[in-house]
Amino acid sequence: MTTKAFEGTYQGEKAIWLQAGRYEAAVLPEVGANLIAFRDTEKEYRFLREPAMEEMEAFKARPIVHGIPVLFPPNRYEDGKFPWKGKVYEFPINEAKTGNHLHGFVHNIPWAVEKFSADESESRVTLALRVREGHSVYTYLPHEFTIRLTYTLNAHGLHQHVSVHNEGKEAMPCLLAYHTTINAPFAPNSQASDYGFKMTIGNRWEMSERMLPTGEYQPLSADEEKMKVGGLSPFFESMDNHYTTSPQNGRNYMELTDSREGIKLVYDVGTSYKQWMIWNNGASEGFFCPEPQMNLVNAPNVDLPADQIGLVSLEPGEIWEETGRLYTIELNK
Repeated sequence: MTTKAFEGTYQGEKAIWLQAGRYEAAVLPEVGANLIAFRDTEKEYRFLREPAMEEMEAFKARPIVHGIPVLFPPNRYEDGKFPWKGKVYEFPINEAKTGNHLHGFVHNIPWAVEKFSADESESRVTLALRVREGHSVYTYLPHEFTIRLTYTLNAHGLHQHVSVHNEGKEAMPCLLAYHTTINAPFAPNSQASDYGFKMTIGNRWEMSERMLPTGEYQPLSADEEKMKVGGLSPFFESMDNHYTTSPQNGRNYMELTDSREGIKLVYDVGTSYKQWMIWNNGASEGFFCPEPQMNLVNAPNVDLPADQIGLVSLEPGEIWEETGRLYTIELNK
């Protein structure tokens, strides 16, 4: 199997490319370490939504609905306020219609490429975001820490490893998610109607008009119950929904099946992600976002147990880490 890791470009933007057999992937260090492409070159599958050349400026201005953006801290915070250990951090209100802060500070800034390499079985790249006093992120999250992200490509698909290391002297919040943007269809000859999906959802959080959880659950519809077993179109209705995760057989995942191609894309996200967001752009066919998230939306402002809502605290010197994987299963074998 041929493997390569090299510096190149993607639509004119600096990129690190990984190749391993029939798979290739590209990550954009200067745009939030966004894993912008994951492809099967033999079958011409493009699993992630990618920006066209003419969309690059708009993408860089708002790099949320392409590839795998990293959100830290993820999703919405009421009035931009983030209470933490007796202090209240003030985040910019960047969603005018809700009056909230949205999506954190790391998805649209440069990360450092620490290393990239390949051997006979796989290729890999490691990127890091080191936050210290004077860094743009430190302005809002005044802690010294490093987020390190490694992508590895091999015959089994794309593997992701992320860690957050608290290198400061005080406990820090560790809240992370991915706004993963999956193509449906991802095969060139398939239609959206060929696709059904499954997600390991549990309960649905009730949301206010400001898209903030009330702390209560709401009943799942009959269609939402089908999400737990599969076969439901990812565009069955407009979704901007928030759920707890409920791992099945020890795994937390989304599966997207192309019945025409007889192929299943598996997005295994690890059990540290205790919440799912799912957004499908108003049920517009083409792509949807199954978003694994450590924490409940607006978690620091919700009066529920920290372990229940994924409000993770890292003490000085501590490291949080998790893995994920995107891979395919051929159903007709």
